[in-house]
Amino acid sequence: MQRRFDDVAGRALLQLAVALHRSVAGQVARERWQQRRNTVLRAAAGRGVPVWELAARLGLSQGWVRQVLNVRKPAEPPVIEEAA
Repeated sequence: MQRRFDDVAGRALLQLAVALHRSVAGQVARERWQQRRNTVLRAAAGRGVPVWELAARLGLSQGWVRQVLNVRKPAEPPVIEEAA
């Protein structure tokens, strides 16, 4: 039962990633949407959707999808304090 739920959830997450991928526009907005899309893409892969299907549905290469899946969240920029 859990496997079936993971499969359905993974495919739903893939559908959301496709919708986000197709709706990006503008540089700043585009980066935000791509971050959201990549998060959903990683979640779909975590639920068992294969890389080839992720790539095919998004219209991207498998290598690019693997790169997105393997990249971790960027580190926080250092906080610079003012000298008194």
